[in-house]
Amino acid sequence: QVQLVESGGGLVQAGGSLRLSCAASGRTFSGYAMGWFRQAPGKDRESVAAITWSGAYTYYADSVKGRFTISRDNAVNTVYLQMKSLTPEDTAVYYCAARKGTALTNPKEYNYWGQGTQVTVSS
Repeated sequence: QVQLVESGGGLVQAGGSLRLSCAASGRTFSGYAMGWFRQAPGKDRESVAAITWSGAYTYYADSVKGRFTISRDNAVNTVYLQMKSLTPEDTAVYYCAARKGTALTNPKEYNYWGQGTQVTVSS
């Protein structure tokens, strides 16, 4: 089992920044791709960003390209999501997720999930 705990969410004004962290524990983190997803009220969970185990490949949703950056530090089993130029449309619960193998964007492909952290962007 892999346990994931997100942190770093909060309330921020439009144009502001936040950095989310996702700490993994449990079985070895080795070989796991990680993804960040978000879910706004009344909407489906959507992929925001994903990163391979090595960090060599990353994926971003069009809506966050150029504003969000996913990174990871395997030495401390942590994945990050740096978010800049936030807009009210970014308001959602943000989840990190892990899967063995390739970094994918379909949430159904991920086996392990954190509990989520709320990000609220005020206008």
